[in-house]
Amino acid sequence: MKSRHLRMGIGFLPLFEANGVQAAQMVIAPGGKEGGPDNRHRGADQWLYVAEGTGVAIVEGTRRALRAGSLLLIERGERHEIRATGRTPLKTVNFYAPPAYTADGDERPAGRP
Repeated sequence: MKSRHLRMGIGFLPLFEANGVQAAQMVIAPGGKEGGPDNRHRGADQWLYVAEGTGVAIVEGTRRALRAGSLLLIERGERHEIRATGRTPLKTVNFYAPPAYTADGDERPAGRP
């Protein structure tokens, strides 16, 4: 068993991985964003769950509103950006299959464990 209490401070933090799936937390300050028109994960699907806050996801040019309880699948290779649009931070829990980041938060090359 693996367990961790999420403190949800601003930024991106890989948490742990098991059985080919990685968990991470991401908190974006109000008005902030992560990603952009060239951001994509060549080797992993990303499941993004919104724990708190509001925002917008732009995936392959399509906008989707985000709020607490939203679940979004960003498939491998899709260009995407996540923006915090509310007055409070946008807090998300993300799952990558297969794992997309090192423990330090650096993106792994596609297809590399």
